[in-house]
Amino acid sequence: MRTAFDGLAARASRALLLVALATAAASAQPGARGGDWRHYSGDLASTKYSPLDQIDRTNVGRLDVAWTWRSVDETGDIKARGGQFKNTPLKVGDRLYVTTSLHQAAALDPATGKTLWVYDPKVYEKGRPTNSGFQHRGLEYWSDGEVERVFLTTGARQLISLDARTGLPDPRFGDSGIVDTWQGLESDLNPAALGHNAPPILCGGTLVLGSIVSDGPTRMAAPPGHVRGYDPRTGKRKWIFHTIPQTGEYGNDTWEDESWRYTGNTNVWSLMSCDEDLGYVYLPVTTPTNDWYGGHRLGNSLFAESLVALDAGTGKRVWHFQAVHHGLWDYDFPCAPTLVDITVDGRRIAAVAQVSKQGFTYVFDRKTGEPAWPIEERTVPQTDVPGDRTSPTQPFPTKPPPFERQGITEADLIDFTPEVHQMALDVFHRYRTGPIFTPPSLIYENGTQGTLQLPSAAGGANWGGAAFDPETGILYVPSMTLAMFSASVPPDPSRSDFRYVGSIGISPMPEGLPLLKPPYGRITAIDLDRGDHVWQVAHGPGPKNHPRLAALNLPDLGSNAHGVLSNGGLVLTKTLLFIIQADLDPTSMLRMGKFGYLRAFDKATGEKVWEQRIEPTPHGTPMTYSHQGRQYLAVATGGNGQESVLMAFALPLENEKPAP
Repeated sequence: MRTAFDGLAARASRALLLVALATAAASAQPGARGGDWRHYSGDLASTKYSPLDQIDRTNVGRLDVAWTWRSVDETGDIKARGGQFKNTPLKVGDRLYVTTSLHQAAALDPATGKTLWVYDPKVYEKGRPTNSGFQHRGLEYWSDGEVERVFLTTGARQLISLDARTGLPDPRFGDSGIVDTWQGLESDLNPAALGHNAPPILCGGTLVLGSIVSDGPTRMAAPPGHVRGYDPRTGKRKWIFHTIPQTGEYGNDTWEDESWRYTGNTNVWSLMSCDEDLGYVYLPVTTPTNDWYGGHRLGNSLFAESLVALDAGTGKRVWHFQAVHHGLWDYDFPCAPTLVDITVDGRRIAAVAQVSKQGFTYVFDRKTGEPAWPIEERTVPQTDVPGDRTSPTQPFPTKPPPFERQGITEADLIDFTPEVHQMALDVFHRYRTGPIFTPPSLIYENGTQGTLQLPSAAGGANWGGAAFDPETGILYVPSMTLAMFSASVPPDPSRSDFRYVGSIGISPMPEGLPLLKPPYGRITAIDLDRGDHVWQVAHGPGPKNHPRLAALNLPDLGSNAHGVLSNGGLVLTKTLLFIIQADLDPTSMLRMGKFGYLRAFDKATGEKVWEQRIEPTPHGTPMTYSHQGRQYLAVATGGNGQESVLMAFALPLENEKPAP
């Protein structure tokens, strides 16, 4: 019953040696410095790393709540209800900057959590934002040495520049501090289908903006997710990059039958990264409409599901890599790529590493786009859905190995007891199965209900992304093992002009049991110099206390959470890896409890050294900062029916050691 964990202990025992070898590749990437956290991921390279070490494994057990901040969404006469509180704060000097689920912005005292100012764009008066509703991830900070600004995006298609000291809109930016981001998209469709809930990124003097578009379109014509660059002083648009290439542009011929004219999405809904020296911004691009059927957009469809490097000053494409040709699995790139300096076979590479829902880590020279290791086009199963045509091949990295299981066979099914295994077999035989990139299928008269897909559309990796230790060359990736089913079904013709749409869901198992063997959630440490795993551990207890499994005295099986339940963002310090996780009901893999955990792992071995039960449930990727000699760890919790609270942890004052 524990064969799923074979080899993990052995890898952990070798970790100290491998990490010691990796230190020879100490990187020039800085991480977050000076005790601040100036960008969503700590730095523009998206490392999520800070060298702070006041909190370490010898004292992490004494962490306590230093202060809490009750979101301003919970105050005043606001009728709207926010979704999950997913913000990651920024810390610059003597201020913390946060956003709320209702797209408000606030500045806080980093020592006490006291509110210093609040800006309310009143997005809740303009209707529910598209797709994920009232959720928001954070801000971008910028200063030219004289003025300081924080930039807020909203679900009402606004890019807002706020004075970082006062919270007042900058009157020189756009229209009284606000740019209407619908303008210039060259679309006459419904603006409500597009919005923003992630921060822009300031790269090479240009503010680069992505967008979120509805994932459930009913029409072939949908807003495109073109990326734009703005002047941070004036809000004037400098350029637009067509993620769906227009007439005469590179890649336009990959959209057959002029499907580029009406197809939408192909957007950047998540975070981006920037190499300031090169002046390049890196875009993780998503799937075109619709996610599950491509008969109305035949061809490979650049730049969908691609990593694209742009010159941030001009918006011109420098290079790109498409990870999924003609995507039918919602395998969009869900997180910021991570900029890393590594040494491969004695060759120093300024690289970019992109983790994916598929469980792959793609690594490239970030200047040229040349893969650090070969990426092979391999034959994959083909669709039999009428009108569609899949790519005969898909790209497979030869290194590093996948950090998640890919594809489903009978050998992957849960087998803790004969009864549980039979339940899994009964589900398994109702679906088409196969390797990764097995396409969605029809529902057949023989009872086949579609295709089982692993990883699911939620990952693998998701928006929590990866973190990188520049001192060791190790990349850390949280992920989940969760199967889903997808079928192509005709829609109601009175409501949709698609030929087929997706009928999707989580693989149904009786009594809320998982379909597959564990682990269901995991953390993987990857040595990017060697292109190999250092260790992999189960993250979370998983369903080990389920009534059918409780008597087996199982170890941690790893926990997962579908889609918006947020399986956990992470932050690295000098010696520790901190990560959140929502608690799941032990009787169901799909029901979230009312609390969660903040955990610390030893970076070298994967050993869990501390955990703190948190209520309300944590959802935001944590961050760490130092203020007046004290290190803090902050995480956003609650929302979606729970009170939204930002929690800051620190050592008791008598237990502190001086911060660097």
